[in-house]
Amino acid sequence: MFVKPRSIVFDLFGDYVRYRDGAARLRTLSTLMGCFGVGESTVRVVLARLKKEGWFDARREGRETLYALNARSLQLLDEGRSRIFEPVRTDWDRHWYMVIYSVPETERGVRDRIRKELAWLGFGPLAPSTYVSPHDRLQQVREKFADEPAVRLDTLRCQSAGLPVDREMAARSWDLDALNEDYRELLRTYRGRMPSYRAGRLTPEEALIERMRLTYDYRKFPFRDPDLPTELLPAGWVGRDAHEMFIEAHELLGPPADAFYDEVAGVRPAHR
Repeated sequence: MFVKPRSIVFDLFGDYVRYRDGAARLRTLSTLMGCFGVGESTVRVVLARLKKEGWFDARREGRETLYALNARSLQLLDEGRSRIFEPVRTDWDRHWYMVIYSVPETERGVRDRIRKELAWLGFGPLAPSTYVSPHDRLQQVREKFADEPAVRLDTLRCQSAGLPVDREMAARSWDLDALNEDYRELLRTYRGRMPSYRAGRLTPEEALIERMRLTYDYRKFPFRDPDLPTELLPAGWVGRDAHEMFIEAHELLGPPADAFYDEVAGVRPAHR
């Protein structure tokens, strides 16, 4: 399975580098990305591009170039970790949180970004320019677009006529059947590997590669899964089973993967 070099960089920083002073040598990153067939020249290009985009800072230490997390990348990693590892499991109060946005036709790029940001925050498209979520993240939406003068946002807290309507709204806003089938595919792929994870049969290098692939395969789901309350989920929903499997596998592979990272980087891990 091909893993995008850009994704490898963010996952390395999210799972390993941030817990080791938030910085890594270019040599270390090149060695680790080489485990996925990414050449050194490609690593240099990807990291230079990410630095130019403002995701990382770079500094020299002797002959070494170090790439370090900054406030922007830390915020991205914190948001991603929260969505992946901390799903909402509280009782639902039967209220919907609605965002209605208006953007000039000339600002299509802004409109696309709004849709992506709303999806990341767990909102689904109920109607054109109208997104809903069962979770109160309206303040996060307002903060995201506070500096966008072209964006007009109307935010509401509302309630439907009853649970049947709520379920119909959920079915309209998200393709839950397709999402559930993709969860089933994830379970089919990794459940058979769990015994070897539990038995510790993988080498440290194999554990890091497997853990990175697992994270890569799983982290697309928070973009698509609104983490709906139980009342709104279709029959036969396996999303929570998939999440529990992911958490267990990620934790089991952690110690040997950490050991391999530290061997390559020559550093001692910080406490998480």
